[in-house]
Amino acid sequence: MGSTASGKSALAVKLAKKFNGEIISADSRQVYKGLDIGTGKITKKEMRGVPHYLLDVADPKKQFSVSEYKKLAEDNIRYIVCYGKLPIVVGGTGFYIDALTGRANFPDVPPNKSLRAKLNKLSKEKLFVMLKKKDPRRARSIDMHNKVRLVRALEIVEALGKVPLRQPATSTQYEFVFIGLRPDDLDKRILKRLMKRIPGILRETKKLSRKRAFELGLEYRFASLYLQKKLSKKEFIDKLYTAIRHYAKRQMTWFKRNKKIRWFDPRQLKEIEKYAKRQYF
Repeated sequence: MGSTASGKSALAVKLAKKFNGEIISADSRQVYKGLDIGTGKITKKEMRGVPHYLLDVADPKKQFSVSEYKKLAEDNIRYIVCYGKLPIVVGGTGFYIDALTGRANFPDVPPNKSLRAKLNKLSKEKLFVMLKKKDPRRARSIDMHNKVRLVRALEIVEALGKVPLRQPATSTQYEFVFIGLRPDDLDKRILKRLMKRIPGILRETKKLSRKRAFELGLEYRFASLYLQKKLSKKEFIDKLYTAIRHYAKRQMTWFKRNKKIRWFDPRQLKEIEKYAKRQYF
């Protein structure tokens, strides 16, 4: 695990090659079909023949929940283990990882389609104000620019009165080794990767409705504004770069809650391999 552009996917492939593993993605946007460039999805060439699971499993026009992710990921773990291989979970979506590894339970509130339809007509600013009134504690921790999460939080509030605190799960069937990547040149990595992806991000955004582009956030939100001529190309790149850096900081804030993570620089491959081998074997 680690922030965006930290080198997680490449490391996971190297560890899979070393320890006879197969990879399960833990990325809340890479589950969607067709959103390859904007989400930084690993390519077939980069996979180097290692099987990857939970990429391209959901319709980008529909929402995909953490409970759906957990069920599919657990199915994949059982499948990988039954063939005597090592499941390697890789991604930057902390709440997916926490749900899967048993670090927390999340409220099992089914979608309320009529409520979602009403809420989706409102701006994210209005939704955030509503959440602040109904559940100030959740409002302090949520990404106020992520409309999907704002709608989901209000949906849970409607059902339960408030968004419950994450409760540690009582047990999990598996033992997990937590390896985190924290490069000292992250900002440079983010900018370099972003500049390579600009043409692809724009191509993918053109296939999305404006509403869905905003719901998916980050790359697609800013690309949509650029395509609507609401941003110049320089403004588009500058604002997106800043937003990705802020997103990376939020990812790290989440991961810092997990004291079991052993942090490495991605260039410490030998040290990572030794640590993984000691823990696993």
